[in-house]
Formats: sequence, C-alpha cells, structure tokens
Amino acid sequence: MKLFFEKLMTRRSFFKNCGWIALSGVVVSKLVKFADAQEAKLGYIEPKKALYYEKLSKQRVRCKLCPRYCVVNSGDRGFCRVRENRDGDYYTLVHSNPCAVHIDPIEKKPLFQFYPGTAALSIATAGCNFTCKNCQNYDISQARPDDTINVELLPEDTVKLALKYETPTIAYTYTEPTVFFEYMFETAKIARQKGVMNIYHSNGYINQEALVALAQYLDGANVDLKGFSDAFYQEITGGTLNPVLESLKTLKKHGVWLEITNLVIPTKNDSDEMIRDLCVWIESELGKETPVHFSRFHPQYKLQNLPPTPVETLKRAADIAHVSGLEYVYIGNVPGVEEENTYCPQCGKIVIGRTGYHVHAYKIKNGKCEFCGAEIAGKWK
Repeated sequence: MKLFFEKLMTRRSFFKNCGWIALSGVVVSKLVKFADAQEAKLGYIEPKKALYYEKLSKQRVRCKLCPRYCVVNSGDRGFCRVRENRDGDYYTLVHSNPCAVHIDPIEKKPLFQFYPGTAALSIATAGCNFTCKNCQNYDISQARPDDTINVELLPEDTVKLALKYETPTIAYTYTEPTVFFEYMFETAKIARQKGVMNIYHSNGYINQEALVALAQYLDGANVDLKGFSDAFYQEITGGTLNPVLESLKTLKKHGVWLEITNLVIPTKNDSDEMIRDLCVWIESELGKETPVHFSRFHPQYKLQNLPPTPVETLKRAADIAHVSGLEYVYIGNVPGVEEENTYCPQCGKIVIGRTGYHVHAYKIKNGKCEFCGAEIAGKWK
C-alpha cells in the first residue's frame, strides 16, 4: 500500500494537537519534525542567505530571481512573502520548511509521458510570485510562512524519504517552486547524486540565470501557460506573458522533458483565437511532440462568479490543438473522456490508457508504439 502524507494546511488543528505527521496511520518522526516559528517580523529559525540578489544603497536589495525584480527595504519582504531583507542581506525564510509533503501519482503533476504509473514525493512551501485569482492552493500560495503549519525537512532528508518510500521522483509543486528556489536547488543536486529524478510544476515566472542553473538537475517539468496575452496575465495572475515563453524555450533547449497545462477559464482565455495562437506558438517554438493539457476550470478563490468550463469548450480546444499540428493533446479534470489517453500519432491506437490518475493500459516498448513501431515522445520505464 502506498503511503501518503496528509495535507498539512487542511489538518492544522490536528497537527497542533499531535505535533507529528500522519502517514496513513504511520508516524514519521526520525526525518520530519516541526519547525518553531519566530515572531512574524523575523520569519523562521535559521533562515538561509538567498541567491540571485544585489545590494543597493541604504541597505536595500534588488531580488533578481524572478522578473518582478523586487526592490526591498531592510526589514521588508519581497512580493512572494518568503524572502526578507535583514540589514542589507537577503534571506529565504522557507529553506527546509515545507508546508505540504505528499506522495502523488506522477499523472497528478500532470505529466502523462514521463514514467507513467510511478509516484513522486511532492513538496511545497508557502508563497508565490503570482496572485492568480483562480488558485486552488491559495491557502498556502498566498500565505506567509509565518501563517502556515510547516515541518523541518532538510534537503538530504527529503531525498531519504523518496528513497525510503521508493518514489523515483521528487516533485516541486503545489505553490510556485521558484520562491523556494534555494531549497529546491540543493535538494535536486542531492537527488541527482542518489539516482532520484527531479520535476517541477511551475508558472514559468523565473529569470534565465536561475532557470539555466536549475535545468541541469531537472528531468521533467510541467509549466502552466495560463493564456496567450499580456492583458490576460495581468488581470488573472498579476504577471506577464513573455518571461513564461522564454522559460519554456529554455527548458526545451536544455533537454528537460516538458509538458504544458492551459487552464481554460470561461470568458477569460477560452476564445478560439487565443487557444489557436497558443497552440501555434507551441508547435513552432517547442515542437509538435510537446504534450498540452487543457484543464477544466472550477469556480474557486476570487473567480467563484464564473461557471465550470463546459466540456465542449475543452474538446474544441483539443481539436484546435490537433489542427495546429500538436501530436499529444489531453483534457484534464474531466475523468472518463477519451482525451485522457495517449494515442500513437502514427497509427492512432491507444498506447497509454488512463482513467483519472490511474493507468490501465500500457502499450509502449523501448519508447515505441507496440502496434506500429512509431516513436512515442517521452521518458519511459
């Protein structure tokens, strides 16, 4: 039986009373312990010096990790809420302090053509550099680390957990991994040394220097390409489009297996024109073999006034993607549709059959379709 970490944020009162993490009835106490919070203005015990910043006059700093380039006064934090200026030096407050630790199917990331049917040890900290109005994890992504229930989990112990529970991959996910870059980067290096793979699910809002450094330790990534206009990005995410496009090209250039998710939001990014522009760009810049997931929106957070995405809209998006030349197109958050399956682009037969996150058919051998012998893009067992 697979062991799953309970979600810390939704079990806050439980952990306050018990002081340990429940693992499907199993207690993990040797590797994971709670980190005691200091006062809010000080952050957490043993903050780590941040990477990618420069010192300015009057003890200010400029963060160079993401395209926001926050200029932060002494005693203040950047936009992401997890990086703090202390007397002219910049610190990360979430190194080794995740607020979510789970074991997930790789399909949940979602990665459909990356070792299907395997599991990933998934970690996240508080904070994000976007303010998405539709965020499903807003309780941690829009929080300060002072406000979440965190555990102390060092990089080497994260890798030990992956090895102990036989998860071949560590996933940096749920919130935006860029904001806990130092923790992710150090963990990924150790994981690579120990034969554990690294993937991340990201909004792609990261500067190129940091991404290139990280890419040498990444095996796979799913990036949310949330829309295809600056106006949409500014309204819904508080960010901009072009840095995301640059990140996608960089990941592809450095050989990281890449899949893309587009959450289709009614009246916001669901026009045929925007979906077509998005698909044409992917085919042209990343290649026709790049998998694209059109995911169903459900009302939540600040967009509860909108309806769920009609399935017909998602199917229309998938049709547009196919006409644009993309070979692997999926529909997400709608269990049971045929677009959950992976089809051979040559013979059209199902090579990976899925229902939800469950893989029930696997017809790939040595990276090729068992029916016609065509190459199937991806990373395979």
